Amino acid sequence: MVNREFWRDKRVFLTGHTGFKGSWLSLWLTQLGAKVTGFSLSPSTEPNLFEVCNIESCIEKSIIGDIRNFELLETSMREAKPQIVIHMAAQPLVSESYINPVETYAINVMGTVNLLETIRRVNSENEIKAVVNVTTDKCYENKEWLWGYRENEPLGGYDPYSSSKACSELVTASYRNSFFNPDKYSEHGVAIATARAGNVIGGGDWSQNRLVPDIVRSIIENDPVIVRNPDSIRPWQHVLEPLSGYLLLAEKLYLYGCDYAEAWNFGPNDDDAKTVQWIVERFCSKWDVNQNYQIESNNSFHEAHYLKLDCSKARYKLQWAPKWSLDQSIEKIIEWNSAYMNKENMREICVKQILEYSNGF
Repeated sequence: MVNREFWRDKRVFLTGHTGFKGSWLSLWLTQLGAKVTGFSLSPSTEPNLFEVCNIESCIEKSIIGDIRNFELLETSMREAKPQIVIHMAAQPLVSESYINPVETYAINVMGTVNLLETIRRVNSENEIKAVVNVTTDKCYENKEWLWGYRENEPLGGYDPYSSSKACSELVTASYRNSFFNPDKYSEHGVAIATARAGNVIGGGDWSQNRLVPDIVRSIIENDPVIVRNPDSIRPWQHVLEPLSGYLLLAEKLYLYGCDYAEAWNFGPNDDDAKTVQWIVERFCSKWDVNQNYQIESNNSFHEAHYLKLDCSKARYKLQWAPKWSLDQSIEKIIEWNSAYMNKENMREICVKQILEYSNGF
């Protein structure tokens, strides 16, 4: 359970706040009473959740900046004086990493270096106590196992995106060992962890080449859904599931320091690891539409067939567990998009779903 009393008036520096996950987290943190400074590029899609919910108006400060711009990042963090840093700024798409691999590595690897080096430089007064670097389930060396990957499994990455996120994990581990070593926690006071989530879905995602946004667009426009890998199995989860994990992890890092300064998985229950085709058919069934889909045989880039996370450590040490089944998650996404099509107040819809999630509905 996310602790409202803990988060009240906490100063949070959130990178990637204009993105899909970052926008949801900005709203949740604000709803908890935290004081959020966001640092990110402008939203990458039109429309986007950041503008649809007017998130800039509800956080303390929104800085439009590039994580690769070290000087601006350092200046912004010094001014914000955060107690907690959550790093979500990234190039998040496998398909884009094939088109722009150099940029993907620059953002996902050097962006992490810049962030951690900034923390090292600005933390002379020990104001920053907790750092969560959000990576991905794809950072593992995928061996197409039928069981879930644990946090101590080898890192890897076939494509530039996955590889860059594995590199981000290694960079974080190196900085933790070299500059924020748990054995010297009493000297530096900073606890750093990484968080690896599954395939995140939810209302307000308009990204290209992502399954659920593609399904929603196709249904709204009455076009066939294009399916690249119908038999691929992914750990699907509503966006609020991993975000709750990040919040719990940040709280533990802040309160208990080095005991939690390590890598963590946040994924769905085992029975919610479903195929792409299952997701398409379930969406159409629950939205009560007779939607066609067609399989794209000329897939230009590699994707893993099977990917699953073992979240035993988070369940045991954080008392974190998924709340919404995949069916419930699909229903919430349909509810969100129906409200958007009816031109309802989408910030209120997001907060409503956050409260429903928090209260177990």
